[in-house]
Amino acid sequence: MSATAHAVHEQIAPRAWRIRIQLRLILVLVVVSALAVIYTKHWNRKLFVELQELQHQRDQLNVEWGQLQLEQSAWATHIRVEQIARERLGLIQPPPDKVVVIRP
Repeated sequence: MSATAHAVHEQIAPRAWRIRIQLRLILVLVVVSALAVIYTKHWNRKLFVELQELQHQRDQLNVEWGQLQLEQSAWATHIRVEQIARERLGLIQPPPDKVVVIRP
């Protein structure tokens, strides 16, 4: 090998070596980035499924809450209270002449 060829080879070899290292580094970074994208998509899907489950649970609880409110209003009506007072306690409505109104 001539001296000129040897000098050119010595100049190209370090540059080629740096390029190979840079390409390997870029490859590693691309692989890491791809893995991060995969992990993020998986995590996103998992959270979305959890969100849907929680929304379904919320909807079921809202339905149950509405049913409980209806049941509470049915149990607390004046007619229901009066019926229980008559049947269980034997109470009757006094005649109007026996009612005394007390005013402050």
